Amino acid sequence: MSSRDAQLLAKEQGVDLVEIAANANPPVVKVIDWGKFQYQKMKEEARNRKKAREKQSELKQMKIGLKISDNDLNIKVRKMRGFLDSGDRVKIMIIFRGREMAHKEIGNELLDKVVSLLGEDVVMEGKPNMSGRNLSVQVRKK
Repeated sequence: MSSRDAQLLAKEQGVDLVEIAANANPPVVKVIDWGKFQYQKMKEEARNRKKAREKQSELKQMKIGLKISDNDLNIKVRKMRGFLDSGDRVKIMIIFRGREMAHKEIGNELLDKVVSLLGEDVVMEGKPNMSGRNLSVQVRKK
């Protein structure tokens, strides 16, 4: 269709003639309402941004003291399991206070207990790392 015919058709229908692919030979144009086209384009971009945000996994942190009770530990493990189920990674930090630094093996045992409580489908990313007064490791779902 010639450009003049397309312009007349658009004018008759009361809509706009929008160039879709300028590099094509001949250029590709569409007879559409420009406002509606912009609105749909904006909605599509918002949908794409939302999908990109959903796919990105966050790193959640859970701090645990050496003297934590079993019930409190179970509550924290349940919360971590929820994070892992939603696709996030979790950084488990065992906090040493005062003279607890002399008993690092207790921290390692507690860390192993937490990972075993999380279940079989959880893997540690790397070895437990001691930095300052914190023993930490990142876990994710298989």
